[in-house]
Parts: sequence; C-alpha cells; structure tokens
Amino acid sequence: MTTPFFPFVRPLAVVAFGGNALLRPEDPGDVATQLQRARTAVRQLLPILNRGYELIVVHGNGPQVGNLLLQAELAAQRVVPQSLDVGVAQTQGSMGFLLELAFDNELKAAGFRKRVVTLVTQVEVDAADPAFLHPSKPIGPFFTRDRAEAMEKTADWTMVEDAGRGWRKVVASPKPLALRNVDVVASLVNRGYIVIAAGGGGVPVVVPEEGEARGVEAVIDKDYAASMLAAALSADVFVILTGVERVSRDFGKPTETPLPRLDLATARTLLAQGQFPPGSMGPKIDAAIRFVEAGGREVLITRAECLAAALDGETGTVIWRTE
Repeated sequence: MTTPFFPFVRPLAVVAFGGNALLRPEDPGDVATQLQRARTAVRQLLPILNRGYELIVVHGNGPQVGNLLLQAELAAQRVVPQSLDVGVAQTQGSMGFLLELAFDNELKAAGFRKRVVTLVTQVEVDAADPAFLHPSKPIGPFFTRDRAEAMEKTADWTMVEDAGRGWRKVVASPKPLALRNVDVVASLVNRGYIVIAAGGGGVPVVVPEEGEARGVEAVIDKDYAASMLAAALSADVFVILTGVERVSRDFGKPTETPLPRLDLATARTLLAQGQFPPGSMGPKIDAAIRFVEAGGREVLITRAECLAAALDGETGTVIWRTE
C-alpha cells in the first residue's frame, strides 16, 4: 500500500460518480440544467462531510465528451477538431467549474466553511497497452452506416454498431499506470480543500523513459482512476456511486439476490464467473477489488440517493478484506 504523502488530520473519502449525474439523455444540455444537476449531486455528497470526512470527487464525462465530439463533427468543415485527450481536459475544466459553483452554494447553505478546487489531472498509461490494438470503448454520437464507413476512410476512426442504435466511434481504454501530481492533491486536501480530480478518468498521457510526454487518443475508466487515487492516498473509504442501491448476484433475473457485503475472495469469484458484466458493474467491482488489494479498508457501492443510509450501514454493498 502506498504511504500517504501527508498524514491527514481527518479521515478521507474518495467518491466516483458518472457524467450522467450532470447531463442525462432527457436533458436539453444547457448550462442552467447542468448546474442544477450539479447542485443535486453535491447535496447528495454532503452526508460524507457531515460524518467528518475530507472529500475528493472523481467524475465521469461520457455524455460531455460525446457532445464535444458531436460539435466537432458538425463544425469539422470550419474548425479543426481537437484530439480526444484535449477533449477530456476540456471537460475536466468545464465540469469542475460547474461542480465548484454547486459546492460553493450548497456548502454555504449547509453551514460548511470549506473551499473547492479542480485539478486538471494527467494519468499515465502504457503506450504498449493491448487496448490500443483493440479499441473497444464507444464514445460520442451515433452515425448511420454510410457515415460511419466514410469516417473510417477519411478520419481513420474505428466504428462499431452499438445495440441497434447506430454506429459509434470506439477508442482505446487502457488501464492507468500512475496519476501525476498526486502530491498536489494530498497537499490541497490537507489544507482543507474539497478536491475535484481525475475527471473523466484523467487525461491519458504516455511518458517514455526517453522522449517527451504526450497525450494520446484514449479514455480511461473513471472508476479505475478513482481506485488508484484512493489507494495512493490511503483513503479510509472509496465510494462508487452508480444506478443501483446494492450490487446483486443474478441481476435482472428471477434469482436476483442483493449482496450487502462482499469479502474480497467472493468478489473475485463472482467477477470471474461473469456475474458483473464488463459494460456495467464489472469495472466497478474490479476497481473496488484493486483498491482493497492495494491495502484499502473498504469500498461502498450504492446509489447517490441512498448514500446517507449506506454510510450508516442500512443499504449499499460493502467490499472488504477479511484476511
């Protein structure tokens, strides 16, 4: 387990949630709606502060990056499209700004005197990661088959058909190797800041032993990045907010069984058995396992609306180490 850069005065919680917390498919996408979503998300995080934790927030950015790609596609004849790594950095800044505003207002209303800061975070990946040979992460808007074929030829995109809804670009999703400037995050937390970091999984960069660091066309799963950040700072709890109140065995089947507590060995077994699909709960369970394997105490998985009850042990799923 990585020793913290600083001994934290109070316990630390790292919370990960998806980009749809700020932008849902039914939303018009305007700033006012996203800001209202951000304020709702922040209110749902206040129980963590009420229980005396310092807080680091890691958000997803799938819908937001998708919108950037759509805007780039529509304006491609007049404005040169930005690369995906720059798009991730842009959403870290824009979403961080909305969350900072939301925190500033909600903290004041709740009686907290804390400051909030967003850190545009780079995450190192391996240029030889097999994910670069087999892009698999769908991002951005849906296209017709004809348009998808044209983009494959003219833009060198890899396109796949996505669940009958159209064709989408797929990109590499390499595993994170290291988060850059973790010491800065630790210093900010120790000064009493709520830190928004590794947004969208972080900006993917490769850092060769010889040569210059550079961004790469990829996306990093935000749960893996959050897990690594939580482990690097020896967080007391790693919270993954998702769309279900509890993790279940046989999800969606007549035999569905909620799992309030999962020891590390059982979590590994169920993941290997395919109980947690790779497109939904699988990465979250894998990220939880990685945190506990690195020495973390426990992971809490639940819905944002149920967070207060889950922190009190009344719901949610806890993954923990027995040995």
